[in-house]
Amino acid sequence: MSLRVQLLLLQALIVVATVAGTGVLVGALQERLLRDAYLDRMTAVAQSVARLPVILDAYGSADPSAVIQPVAEVIREASNVTYVVVTDAQGIRFSHPNPERIGEPVSTDPSVPLSGEIFVGTETGTLGESWRVKVPVFAEDGTIVGAVSVGILESALREEYAGSLTPLLAALGGAAVLGVLGAAGVTAIIRRRIYRLEPKQIASLVDANEIMLHGLSEGVIAVDGAGVITVANDAARDLLAAGDRKLVGLPAAEVLEPGLRAVLDDGEREGRLVLVGERILVARSTGRHRDDGRAVDATLLIRDHTELHDAVRQMEGAQSLTDGLRAQAHEFQNTMHVVGGLLELGLPQDALAVVRREGRGGSLGTEAADALQDEPELAALLMVKRIQARERGMSLEVDVAPRPEGGDGLRTGLIGEGDLVTIVGNLVDNAMEVGGVGTRIVLLIAWTDDRVTITVEDDGPGVQLALRERVFDVGVSTKDAPGTADGQAPQRGIGLALVRRIAERHRGSATVDDSPALGGARFVIDLPAVRPAHEEATR
Repeated sequence: MSLRVQLLLLQALIVVATVAGTGVLVGALQERLLRDAYLDRMTAVAQSVARLPVILDAYGSADPSAVIQPVAEVIREASNVTYVVVTDAQGIRFSHPNPERIGEPVSTDPSVPLSGEIFVGTETGTLGESWRVKVPVFAEDGTIVGAVSVGILESALREEYAGSLTPLLAALGGAAVLGVLGAAGVTAIIRRRIYRLEPKQIASLVDANEIMLHGLSEGVIAVDGAGVITVANDAARDLLAAGDRKLVGLPAAEVLEPGLRAVLDDGEREGRLVLVGERILVARSTGRHRDDGRAVDATLLIRDHTELHDAVRQMEGAQSLTDGLRAQAHEFQNTMHVVGGLLELGLPQDALAVVRREGRGGSLGTEAADALQDEPELAALLMVKRIQARERGMSLEVDVAPRPEGGDGLRTGLIGEGDLVTIVGNLVDNAMEVGGVGTRIVLLIAWTDDRVTITVEDDGPGVQLALRERVFDVGVSTKDAPGTADGQAPQRGIGLALVRRIAERHRGSATVDDSPALGGARFVIDLPAVRPAHEEATR
């Protein structure tokens, strides 16, 4: 059975059941009202007849029926009841619609009214089954001298009741027809709203949507016009580090960081780099605001750019290292030519001095290489950065202070996660991008018993005082932003923000001020140094 037929039948059943129930209830109330109306009329007629002076005076006459019968018939016809019967204390009739019954005893028990009580009920008499009221007739001295019985036939009541039901049934029938037609209209509207799909098709679409939505590696967040999240897939929860927190039903302003909220509100079809926590995300959105200012539903798509960013940096570093090694090989070849020439000239001491001057340590220098022998990733990074700086006409000086006594086991706890490499790489890149030919950059790494301090300073233009409070915020940059190939400005203000967030995660700090030695900017990152887990376990 199709959904259309099911909806129509169910609604029609509800309408018919409701109308039928209403009809039964109204019919019962109508019957009760009809009987109550006749009861009030018969009681009033009976009591009026029992108190009429002409009726009371007739009881003492030689022929009471001659007086009572005409009066009773006039009252019966005027009050529209079936009969008005007046009897004496023995139940002998003084009046009756059939004059032949006058003088006969009544056919029903007269004991209740003759005992002074009022009787109300249905009894079968000479005229048939009737709904009646019997009241006593009191003389002036208070004695009961007779009774008055007023009634209407049950058949007359049923006939009148049936006549009153005709308009009611017509109204109920019309209501049922209108209800069924309305149900058909509602069914058609619902079918259009669900694109005329059947329940199985809807269930299949929902299942497919759930599988597709939560199977995507790209985060999907949908919000309504009020800014409340209506859809959030698993990838979005992971990228936002929501954990077990349910995002659906929460305001987007409460869940999303300012960068993502800006993309969601303003719209971004090409993709914008946004720093969320320590993740670099690419965010795209349809935008929540129309040209007329109205807020509408919108969708935010986010993709993790961190791995791609790291891969690009590693590739660039590998390329730079390759170029650097090629240059070093060329320099080494020249050095060997010099050494060989000095030996041929019989100047071994001068040749030895050249060898010592070009001794171990490579481009980092002997002291820096010795200090970073336990930090191979950082050493490799700095080697690449020095080669890059030399190729740009800059100088990068690396000074790594010796570790404290017995500090060989001291580690930052960051190398395994790449955090220290990220911090140093971003700070050096920042200084190189701001500077130009001839720029001098100095990197100092100082170790203490429980801290490690990273200082990067240069002789460039420095950071303006107005920007120092915001330079670590996302989107704030002091670098020039020349147009890209498509005419759009590149997205900056990510590196320093990432540096501060990593430092704060490790309960450290990131500050910027003027370099007293070089005159440019000085960035200082202070981090705690921690012991490795295996060393802590043996203490």
